[in-house]
Amino acid sequence: MIPPRVAIVVQRYGVEVLGGAEDAARALAEHLTAVADVHVITTCATQYTTWANVYPPGVSQLSGVTVHRFPVDRPRDWQQAYQNAGRFWQQTHTLIEEMAWIQENGPFSATLLHFIHQAAPDFDAFVFFTYLYASTFFGLPLVAAKAVLVPTAHDEPFLYADAYRLLFHLPRHIVYLTEAERDIVHRVTGNGRVPHTVAAIGLNAPADVSAVRFCQKYGLSGDFLLYGGRIVPAKNVPELLEFFQRYQAEHGRDLKLVLMGHSDFPLPPHPDIVPIGFVSEQDKFDALKAATAVIQPSHYESLSIIILQAWLMGTPVIVNGHCAVTKQQCRRSHGGLYYSQYDEFAAILNRLLDDADLRAALGCQGQQFAQTTYSWDTIVAQYTAIFAELMGN
Repeated sequence: MIPPRVAIVVQRYGVEVLGGAEDAARALAEHLTAVADVHVITTCATQYTTWANVYPPGVSQLSGVTVHRFPVDRPRDWQQAYQNAGRFWQQTHTLIEEMAWIQENGPFSATLLHFIHQAAPDFDAFVFFTYLYASTFFGLPLVAAKAVLVPTAHDEPFLYADAYRLLFHLPRHIVYLTEAERDIVHRVTGNGRVPHTVAAIGLNAPADVSAVRFCQKYGLSGDFLLYGGRIVPAKNVPELLEFFQRYQAEHGRDLKLVLMGHSDFPLPPHPDIVPIGFVSEQDKFDALKAATAVIQPSHYESLSIIILQAWLMGTPVIVNGHCAVTKQQCRRSHGGLYYSQYDEFAAILNRLLDDADLRAALGCQGQQFAQTTYSWDTIVAQYTAIFAELMGN
């Protein structure tokens, strides 16, 4: 049997790109090479804040995947765009105005869209990652009959827009990362009749993981919380910083907050806040193994990969109770605790720091959940069945 020819369309793609949806798209692309001829259609951008063209346009190879890169038509000023978005979504607006905002939000690439349109007959399936961005919104309708949407949706204001509600009715199949994401999208968009599958991602870790190596490299000793990802207001990091500083002022524990990733705002010069920037995969997993707990403060997640990787390392997690998805994951796995306000945040830290048995139990339960739920063999089989459905097999 000839393997299907699959195109994955995603806003950014590459080893240097940091982002949950982008990481998931790259991991899926690389694992699908076992069963399909996989191509990625993406932009030349590495940063979602500017969409500035960094990679050269053209065709290249990355880990067995053929990557087609196209320049973004126009970069953006993130601060201005953030302010404009806040004003725009607080007002009433027409469908045409929403579509114009989506184009402005980007990344909009006319050459990328032209390629999708021209290449439609050459592929058996197009997998679009992230409903929010212009590459999906304008690209998916061009190949709707072959389209699979991986929305990575949150319960956020954008999801309620008429333009996005219409988008969710167009694909042949939708892949949700969690049941909670599926339930949110069905409630908001009313598109429960579109065939769908709940299929997250598989988990891999380096063979050699060392907590000691991480602590020695970064000069750490004792307990520390670990945050990994984009250090931005949209991920609720400012509240995390506020809560942590207040906790230390009140309790004075031997505890650090290690921030792993790039920040787009100035961080407070606190002796217990340790920013380490962008790190290698090896350092990341070493950090996950070494952490007392991994914390995810975001209100809006469709699936938090860093949480799953923490569980894979046997490390407990702390999540924001306002996020339905991560809260549900903690309840299903019994691998973490959640807070909704400062007093709960402080109580969780005290309990975890004072009870090593509880930390070990949560970490063990999370690890069992991650190992049994997030198998790449299962995920690849689910996508293979979806491609067969699209091809009429």
